[in-house]
Amino acid sequence: MANIKQNFLNNASESNSKNTSIKKQLIRHLINNGCSTISELGNNLNLSVPTTTKFISELMEEGFVIDFGKQNTNGGRKPNAFGLNPEAGYFVGVDIRHDGTDIAFIDFNGKVPEEIRHLDQPLENSKEMIDFVCRETTRFIAEQPIAKEKIISVGLNLPGRVNHVTGESFTYFDFLGKPLAKIIEEKTGYPATIDNDTKAMTYAEQIHGEAKNARNMLYINFDWGIGLGIVIDGKLYYGKSGLSGEIGHHLTFNNEKICYCGKRGCLETEISGHALLSKLIESYKQGANTSLKAKLDKGEVQLSDIIDTVLKEDMLAIELLEKMANDLGRYTAGLINIFNPELLVLGGCVSLAGQYLSLPLTTAIKKNSLNLVNSDTEIKISALGRRAGIIGACMLTRSRILGII
Repeated sequence: MANIKQNFLNNASESNSKNTSIKKQLIRHLINNGCSTISELGNNLNLSVPTTTKFISELMEEGFVIDFGKQNTNGGRKPNAFGLNPEAGYFVGVDIRHDGTDIAFIDFNGKVPEEIRHLDQPLENSKEMIDFVCRETTRFIAEQPIAKEKIISVGLNLPGRVNHVTGESFTYFDFLGKPLAKIIEEKTGYPATIDNDTKAMTYAEQIHGEAKNARNMLYINFDWGIGLGIVIDGKLYYGKSGLSGEIGHHLTFNNEKICYCGKRGCLETEISGHALLSKLIESYKQGANTSLKAKLDKGEVQLSDIIDTVLKEDMLAIELLEKMANDLGRYTAGLINIFNPELLVLGGCVSLAGQYLSLPLTTAIKKNSLNLVNSDTEIKISALGRRAGIIGACMLTRSRILGII
């Protein structure tokens, strides 16, 4: 296994690069389609039966593929079905959020992680934060009942602008002197990948969520900030440098409010978790009633507290969220007109408000977009909830290492 693992992770020699490519294609097919026969694999990849048999045999010797025996058929000779060995390797994901950090791992088959370790360590733009994440990731790996040499990679996602190709983070941890992915690799001892949180959540929806069969989909991550994930023709869209989907910094409002990006009037200044908290505090200071009075007096209100109080029918919180959802719907109507998606998924912490978010947003979309276009788009709340980020972190690092995307 070590040799092919190194080929997956590093530049294979010229003589082996074609063989490695074919093996990646076979693994990719098994990931996407499940157990398959030699004939199905060969037809899908345009390979002869002898060639397919040769590479499947090698993958079995290397521990990546298992022969699951005869496949049931209507008649004739029953062919053997081959599938991935779930214990061939493991991929660790780390999801850094503004309110905490999650760590989990998946097996080679990509089964949704059963154990997710939550750490009450919010995002901080400091070297100490990276030291903490790497230390806790190493500790998490050491405590798992799996062979440590079978850990293939560590994938980290975080908010802000990220270039997944170079491994650089530009919004956070840009002061380290080298790409963030390289730092993680050095400190944990495992190959590392990084990605933007919204793109990771979008990918999780593609693999295990509401967008499993969607070819064209938009994902709105409504959390402390707000971001957009884009799927076009079944593929996660990144743009030239991986910086697509930064809708939070679209100049939308004439409010003169300074965004943390340095510009004024960005979408996030009025539509985001930060904005929701600010509006709640402002309304409370002006005399509005809310069940969050005690926490507001102590300065201890978190975004999750606001969503909880929405679900408990706190009228102030509901009114603020409804106004925000209506404004977001008007903006999203433009995205619907541009992309004509079959599906719009609402994710992030604020999406946990359910219909308190989706109903006014849907009404505003229908009112402000072309009827012929919005009738194509189904709007759903993410069923993955807060797990979307960590699932995406695990799935993305597997897909990058194995050349699936």
